[in-house]
Amino acid sequence: MKKNNTILKSIYNVLFPVLSALFLGGIVIAAIGENPFLTYSIMIQKSLFSVNGLLKTLHFAAPLILTGLAIAITFKANIFNMGVEGQAVLGAFFAGVVGFSVKGLPPVLHITLCVLTGMVVGMLFALIPAILKAYFNVNEMVVTLMLNYVVVEIVKFLSQGVFKDPSSGYVSTYPILESAMFKKIFNSDLTIFFFIALVVFGIMYIVFKHSKLGYEVNAIGKNPEFSEATGMKVSKKIMVIMLISGAISGLAGAGFLMSEKFRFTLDFSGSPGLGWDGMLIALLGSHNPVGILIAAVFYAALKTGSDYISVFTNVPKDIVGVIQGILILLLSVKFFNGQFDLTGKLKNMWKRSKSGEQKAS
Repeated sequence: MKKNNTILKSIYNVLFPVLSALFLGGIVIAAIGENPFLTYSIMIQKSLFSVNGLLKTLHFAAPLILTGLAIAITFKANIFNMGVEGQAVLGAFFAGVVGFSVKGLPPVLHITLCVLTGMVVGMLFALIPAILKAYFNVNEMVVTLMLNYVVVEIVKFLSQGVFKDPSSGYVSTYPILESAMFKKIFNSDLTIFFFIALVVFGIMYIVFKHSKLGYEVNAIGKNPEFSEATGMKVSKKIMVIMLISGAISGLAGAGFLMSEKFRFTLDFSGSPGLGWDGMLIALLGSHNPVGILIAAVFYAALKTGSDYISVFTNVPKDIVGVIQGILILLLSVKFFNGQFDLTGKLKNMWKRSKSGEQKAS
């Protein structure tokens, strides 16, 4: 019975913000004189119930699955790694450098080298806040947020300088060689990168649900002092968790570059960015691997469907940005409520005010 209640609560936690965002987005669509039911049916049909649309959705879901998992493993340990965006971008940049500078390798080796480069770079960049948090108790949220801006300046300098492609009409690096590209399969946008993301998802599911590390992540998230007192080396575990997060982030950025962009540009990560999208997905999936997988596909479907609604209706594709913004707002409220028990505090305030009124009367 308790397990069924937990499952129902998890479903409610995912569905409520999604349905609320769609409802409020529907009001906006109706306000501009369009049919929200028609708009949503086109969006869903074209992104999930057509072969090409579904494969395109899965293609764009791949990096989101990874950044969602990278966020989840740190947030479950109550470590707020806000640097997933920077780790993904930096990993993608150096994977791209290896992709166009290393020549003469067969595709399997070249792709493997690029992917490993992205993961190692992501880990190295995550190592900075990991050491500061584990051994000096420096607030990791501040450090990782600030390091994102450092990444922006680093890649801007290198893209405009030594790695700039002079033949490009905009700021970008050289395109990666064909041997470093993930090839399209099924005559669609989908590449082998999606299946790599699924393998990582499977590994992380086992880590979260059936491993000692998963238990330790939960224990640290609930009470790090008690975990230390029971003999767990919390500092070392923080290092391990941050390095895993950095590796997955770097893989997400490298894979996205090698399967979609093929060269690094200053707007590589999009808006708001792979890392920030991953944070939204992790919150939507309640830091559960299965929830993250579903949330990533849903979020990618929104982006894929937005390309079609402006073709078949008069609704601008920017409506998806409105829905995403509403979703972010609702999930932020959910997150802060979970962290600070805002609902409980409001209930206590209400009870005190009612009891005060009764005493006065």
